Amino acid sequence: MNFTRAVAAELATDGITCNAICPGYFETELTKEVLDSPKFQKFAKSHVPMQRYGKPGELDAAAIFLASDEARYVTGVILPVDGGYTCI
Repeated sequence: MNFTRAVAAELATDGITCNAICPGYFETELTKEVLDSPKFQKFAKSHVPMQRYGKPGELDAAAIFLASDEARYVTGVILPVDGGYTCI
């Protein structure tokens, strides 16, 4: 996170933005079995406010926004996409 902020500050005068997406638990081919396990489901219900893991495609909007012209004045942002996991 500090690296993102440092790069953002250093490159801002050149019109270059630097941001980070911090994903929570997301389903992938490698994680699906673990995330679907009863043990993880119990963990998610007690530690993730949305009580589930992220599904394919749920990071897309964050990435598209940060890569778009609409975010040209956004730099140094650490954007959690984690179902509220870092809120608690």
